[in-house]
Amino acid sequence: MQNATEALILDDIDRKILAELQADGRMTNVELARRAGISAPPCLRRVRRLEEGGYIAGYHAATDALKLGWQIAFFVIVGLESQKQTVLEAFEALVAGWPEVRECHMIRGGGDFLLKLVARDAAHENLLTARLTNAPNVAKVQTLQTIRTSRALAGVPMERHIG
Repeated sequence: MQNATEALILDDIDRKILAELQADGRMTNVELARRAGISAPPCLRRVRRLEEGGYIAGYHAATDALKLGWQIAFFVIVGLESQKQTVLEAFEALVAGWPEVRECHMIRGGGDFLLKLVARDAAHENLLTARLTNAPNVAKVQTLQTIRTSRALAGVPMERHIG
């Protein structure tokens, strides 16, 4: 089994497999192999190697937020009163328990965290904003409501690194 800290050497076929799975994680191994230009057994071995190496972190369904009743997506820049490790970790633990927080990024240059949240309506958004504002060690909260999303790609580009 590949140690997750050891880097695999990815060839063009591995990158093609990863690109195809990013686009459609539900395709059969036979279809994936066809698209990658190899037969099914070595394709499956490569996928398993990529999973074991940590290059494939998981599989999920992309759901439609609006159809599921989540009318608002918004971002929040949060500034904390302190950047002590215990304060940062406590904030991360707090928001990790909120299902509406879909992403949490520690940032630099204008705040400590950037969060992506979803809300059912404006009242729910206001409640979430108030919860953040009143959270321990929070000094500043700036909300940025999404008007529309024109691009939201999963994963990363699969071309080879240059340089």
